Amino acid sequence: MKRLVPHAFAALALALLATAGHAVEILRWERLPLAVPLVVGQERIVFVDRNVRVGVPASIGGRLRVQSAAGAVYLLANEPIEPSRLQLQDADTGAVILLDIAAEPAQEGQPPLEPVRIIESRQPSHGDPAADTPGTAATAPQRPTPVPVALTRHAAQSLYAPLRTIEPVPGITRANLRRDLPLHSLLPTLPVRAEGLAAWRLDDLWVSAVRLRNTAAHGLDLDPRALQGRFMTATFQHATLGPAGTPEDTTVVYLVTRSHGLAQALLPAIGPVDAALNLPVPPATDLDDGGRNAK
Repeated sequence: MKRLVPHAFAALALALLATAGHAVEILRWERLPLAVPLVVGQERIVFVDRNVRVGVPASIGGRLRVQSAAGAVYLLANEPIEPSRLQLQDADTGAVILLDIAAEPAQEGQPPLEPVRIIESRQPSHGDPAADTPGTAATAPQRPTPVPVALTRHAAQSLYAPLRTIEPVPGITRANLRRDLPLHSLLPTLPVRAEGLAAWRLDDLWVSAVRLRNTAAHGLDLDPRALQGRFMTATFQHATLGPAGTPEDTTVVYLVTRSHGLAQALLPAIGPVDAALNLPVPPATDLDDGGRNAK
């Protein structure tokens, strides 16, 4: 009799879960695309427990509604969709998870699809027993690439490369960068218009991506020595700028700073000086009253 009690409780628990409808399908990410089937007209939730950006093929953009909020991705197909691939990119680290979706019309009597939760498999550490032992505290990561180089490369890939090709770098997070930040003092000797695009942070270093656009009718050579500010490193996406109005008139410069972002690294802007303000004020004379009081 005693041996039947646990089975009874287990059956009761399963029944409660089934009636409550709280079942969640677990998918393990092991660098292989994960199959997430959809039903037309039914929204399916994918829990990833991280802030992600979703890359959707243009061919299905009008048939699939995608929303991402608070670590969950909401997928709703309003028409049948052939097998297609979505990319979930971690907004902080750049890591990518691939989903293979396909949407079919609902069948009569078909139960609603369960939500999906994606968990990541821990990769073996090859020769590091401490890292393979559960509960062992991780040590500070050893970075084979200098931090300024890793930051600059990540920023360039994030702006120019497809999502699937971005190399994930543990520890990199997105930082705030004001779009209206005044950048007139960045390259004061060149006829360029500068605009802040985005920024990232790793440890105590920041990288800020700034768009440069040539406003002159002739080409320009870009030299890091012409930059004004307190920067650790500066890297131009292109070494030259074409004349204004050509496809080559725009590029990006990546500025790495320590302990603060771009705003604190810029030199203060100096306004034009009116020399007349420094002239002494002449003393009042008897001629000021038209000579009426002249003696």
